[in-house]
Amino acid sequence: MDPRLLDLLVCPLCKGPLQWVSPTERHELVCPADRLAFPVRDGIPVMLESEARSLDPAPSAPAAPAAPAP
Repeated sequence: MDPRLLDLLVCPLCKGPLQWVSPTERHELVCPADRLAFPVRDGIPVMLESEARSLDPAPSAPAAPAAPAP
């Protein structure tokens, strides 16, 4: 990613700075404030909230109630 482009891009939600993250195959622009990762496809950032991936872990399902003791 061109560093000059990274200086111009901001998070579409909070207008905060973004960080370039490029692990193995997934290229993303990450907003640490909103905990969202925006994909970069074919070198083009997709700055749509609907395309962003949440960095927060998925909420776990509530535990099943314990069976009453006899």
